[in-house]
Amino acid sequence: MATVSIPACTSALLLDIEGTTTPITFVKDILFPYIREHLEEYLSNHWEEDECKQDVHLLKKQIEEDMRQHRSCPVHTVDQTVHTDEEKAIREVVDNVLWQMAADRKSTALKQIQGHMWRAAYASGRIKGEVYQDVTPSIRRWRSQGLKVFIYSSGSVEAQKLLFGYSVEGDVLDLLDGHFDTSIGAKVDSKSYERIAERIGCRTEEITFLTDITREAKAAEEAGVNVVVVVRPGNMELTDDERSHYSLVASFSQLEVTGRV
Repeated sequence: MATVSIPACTSALLLDIEGTTTPITFVKDILFPYIREHLEEYLSNHWEEDECKQDVHLLKKQIEEDMRQHRSCPVHTVDQTVHTDEEKAIREVVDNVLWQMAADRKSTALKQIQGHMWRAAYASGRIKGEVYQDVTPSIRRWRSQGLKVFIYSSGSVEAQKLLFGYSVEGDVLDLLDGHFDTSIGAKVDSKSYERIAERIGCRTEEITFLTDITREAKAAEEAGVNVVVVVRPGNMELTDDERSHYSLVASFSQLEVTGRV
């Protein structure tokens, strides 16, 4: 793919994570399986701690809300290996978390307990955040050219900071000027990009957004944001119309800022 020029008016780059800075497989093959494999152990070890109690309380409130809304919930069967009230309660939490994950839900309760488990895994060295090799050198180059760099991901700000704070290249958080998650709005809603511009303190036209998802790219464009679609291994295939409409890069190194040294 050819070099893509970022408009000279750009003052901030806004980066998606999954499929853009980080392989999709990292989330699918590393982060999510870690939860499934270690959830029961984590709950047993931390059950009496305040943070874990808060996580469980939030999950129970989510279950109550699901029941009020007549949403389907996991059906609990009698398990002869469970002997105590604590074991029973832990098993019910495990069942609910695994059910939510299988349904690809994005509930705050699910994100919170996942975030706390990943934090412990990163801190212990069990997990390191993956970033493509072209990412940090490119961010350093952009910053040297006077650009600011922000992250916008559906993963929580805490999860974002863990990925970049415990990355395969060490702690690279100092390369980032800020983080946004869906608390500012959905990534497929153009208003979200207007809010981000307001928070950063610039016009939407001064932002260039890098993402692999064309629905997000369309929303950003509608807000006046410049868009570059990132084509990485494993990302969703683009249609011919999408390929002709958007500027495409396979590596951040292909991006050049016009009018800057």
